[in-house]
Amino acid sequence: MLLEVSGVTKKYGPQKALDNVSISVPSGQVVGLLGPNGAGKSTLMRSILGYLPTDAGTVTFDGQDVRAGGDELKGRMGYLPEHNPLYPEMYVREFLDFIAGLHGIKGRTARAQKVEEIVERVGLTPEAHKTIGALSKGYKQRVGLAQAILHGPELLILDEPTSGLDPLQLKDIRALIRSFGEQRTVILSTHIMQEVEAMCDRVIMIKQGRIVTDAPLDDLMAQGGLEAAFNTLAG
Repeated sequence: MLLEVSGVTKKYGPQKALDNVSISVPSGQVVGLLGPNGAGKSTLMRSILGYLPTDAGTVTFDGQDVRAGGDELKGRMGYLPEHNPLYPEMYVREFLDFIAGLHGIKGRTARAQKVEEIVERVGLTPEAHKTIGALSKGYKQRVGLAQAILHGPELLILDEPTSGLDPLQLKDIRALIRSFGEQRTVILSTHIMQEVEAMCDRVIMIKQGRIVTDAPLDDLMAQGGLEAAFNTLAG
């Protein structure tokens, strides 16, 4: 199993943002994380990445504790947060070259090749000559996705990855995420059930810091669909 979350609890004062959460995720699976605002989705994702210390439980990635694995282990993960942090004054290729350097891709030629590959893959070519600040929200989202997958992570965590995309862009990004999940692991958080239906193999629903549903998408669809399951969760 690539990712193991075992009995993780995270408190903010007396409130439990995560309450004894356990999940196991293999390679080659796209997992949709659904839940109301404040349910604990972002806390869970940051705990998996090792960015946020937990009060109890363990998170292991490829058998290693993420809190003790150091930068090398974290370098095998990719992350697109909900509020996509970018440098608006940098040009698209300049920014991605900078990210490639951070991931240890050495040599100007090697970085340039990697940047062009990722620019084409996420559909940034028509806008790659611009500064990030001059891009539309949808293209900024593509830049964020590009930096998250540029180094070929084994685990990709996406928080609201399709936010701000128009219908044509949605189709392309959905296909990209699906293709990435064929050989690697993707966990994505979204409020849009159609996105889960379009991209995910499995659905995890979380409410008040606890996992209340963890099932294959096909099973939930056969039992009345995601909307029925989510309405039960919201109630």
